[in-house]
Amino acid sequence: MKALVFNAAFIGILGSPPLLTVLGGIIGLVLLLPFTYEMEAVPAFALLLGMYAVTSTSDTIASVMLGIPGTSASQATVLDGYPLAKKGQAARAFGAAFTVSAFGGVVGALIMAASLPILLPMILAFGVPEFFFLGVLGLTMVGALAGGSILKGLTVASLGLLLTTIGYAASTGVPRYTFEHDYLLESLPIIPVVLGLFALPELLEMAVRNTSIARIEASDSKDATLMRGVRDVLENWWLTVRCALLGTYIGMLPGLGVSIVDWIAYGHAVQSAKDKSKFGTGDIRGVIAPEAANNATKAGALIPMIAFGIPGSLGTAILLGALVIKGLKPGPEMLIDHIELTFSMVWDIVIANLVAAGLLMIWSKQVAKVSFLPGHLLVPGVAVFVLMGAWLASAAMGDWVSCIAFGFLGYWMKQGGWPRPPLILAIVLGKLMEDNLQLSTQVYEGYSWITGRPIVLFIIALVVLTLILAVKGVIKTNNTPKKEDAVIAGEGSGKNPILSLPLALLFLGIFVWAPISAAGWEPEAQQFPLVVSYTAIIFLALIIFTDFKEVLLKVREASGLGGAISASFEKADFARSTSFIAYLLCILVATVFVGQLISLTAFVAIYLWRWGNYNWKICLGYAAVSWAFIYGFYDQIMHLFFYPSMLFG
Repeated sequence: MKALVFNAAFIGILGSPPLLTVLGGIIGLVLLLPFTYEMEAVPAFALLLGMYAVTSTSDTIASVMLGIPGTSASQATVLDGYPLAKKGQAARAFGAAFTVSAFGGVVGALIMAASLPILLPMILAFGVPEFFFLGVLGLTMVGALAGGSILKGLTVASLGLLLTTIGYAASTGVPRYTFEHDYLLESLPIIPVVLGLFALPELLEMAVRNTSIARIEASDSKDATLMRGVRDVLENWWLTVRCALLGTYIGMLPGLGVSIVDWIAYGHAVQSAKDKSKFGTGDIRGVIAPEAANNATKAGALIPMIAFGIPGSLGTAILLGALVIKGLKPGPEMLIDHIELTFSMVWDIVIANLVAAGLLMIWSKQVAKVSFLPGHLLVPGVAVFVLMGAWLASAAMGDWVSCIAFGFLGYWMKQGGWPRPPLILAIVLGKLMEDNLQLSTQVYEGYSWITGRPIVLFIIALVVLTLILAVKGVIKTNNTPKKEDAVIAGEGSGKNPILSLPLALLFLGIFVWAPISAAGWEPEAQQFPLVVSYTAIIFLALIIFTDFKEVLLKVREASGLGGAISASFEKADFARSTSFIAYLLCILVATVFVGQLISLTAFVAIYLWRWGNYNWKICLGYAAVSWAFIYGFYDQIMHLFFYPSMLFG
């Protein structure tokens, strides 16, 4: 059994987003499931859990090295993990992350074993109203913590919620905001959105400024080693324990736990710290807290599946299917008649986390060196991964259009000081929140459930407390100019009102248009878009007022609007940035005529030649390797459907 767990953990690492670009653990579980049909139950779950348990460990690599959330559970890691990589401390971030991931996974598994018999009342106390407000709490935390403006964070979260209403309404079957395009009928795929919003702006910055991921020389980061990260964990052991406990118990909440746990842990780390000055700019505690929590969540998520047959995520849904295939029934008999299988799952998770942490410790030392490579060598290769990763969503040209469009939006948001993480978390939670809101209003015939349930009131109090503490931190920062607040100095910290104001006006137009377009729908289909839109319009009115005042100040400083716009565009490297985006659009056009193999390979060669000024040997060699990888992996191994080009089919 140990060998099966080891092999599955190794496959889980290879199936991590940095290598296969958001292929992730779900597809890995699907691929492994057929191999378990002829196995006994214990070795079958050893194989599956070996894969399932480690994806929250290996996804750290993408979060730290590229600033891309490898999974929904690693969004908060980006806030401090990627800044650490920019400082040349990627190895330190890996050392801390993999250590606490192993600890969190082990603690989560042990707590799972101890808690199984006593958790029935706790889980049954949560109904749809509580799940709705847990989503509100998660969005409030990310909106308040990921950026310099709380209002902008909450507005971006509202935009993400509105995007989740694209496609058929679950309650009525009405198609919403599809613009009569079949691609949008099943909702907007999240993979192209995530890759566009986070990966493309970082690639654009490396291309425009010809910088490596790390902004310092390798010789200046000799103290930022894997062992330094391990020591950081030992110094913050109490934070690690608290976040592992948070991760386990929040992970028990079906559907929401894995999505919000890293933000709750990150928020706890920020609010409990005496010195908040470096959060968001590369504070190791901002890596330790979410990574300890998200790995502990894996064990917690198994509890409702085993005890009640309630899968809280796609991964646990596949594991539930495996239980059924083996003729097992979730419920009390798993704790009585099949207790040996249940506890074998505990040890599977423990062993898998220890194996994965050890393997990644060995491997990540070499991965960290990539952060010092020249930017022009990294950009074309990563761009191929990103675009092909986006294509995995539905193998439609809409995936690339969505990826590039959100890449431009992510660049605009980054330059204008709008945080991006709230949008992704909102897209993850949106469908669940809409379903829970509608069920709550239908079951309780109105909104009495808001004030009539103690747990709902407690969660509302946490939301209010989060906002109060966040506002208090911003006010304190504004009154103490010599000491920057870290959260303000991190994601969403850009101060460019000339770019921020047009984006605010664009968002206002979207939120005004959304209710107008919903006028003819049935009330159930209108409810969620209207609530989200009207709330966002209030936020945007305040944002536009503030941005307009800052624009007037910039215009006075530049002695005219033209000078202010010119200075703003120069600060954002607008000309070179739009040129890079034009290259991506050329890939789209070329794909229509000659297909992806040729268009992506040509992009690699032309980019290295025009932007990197490399000689023809390097350009052609790099392009040939890219062609071989695209053809060999995506075509021959994954049998992915490529776009049928006009010339080559």
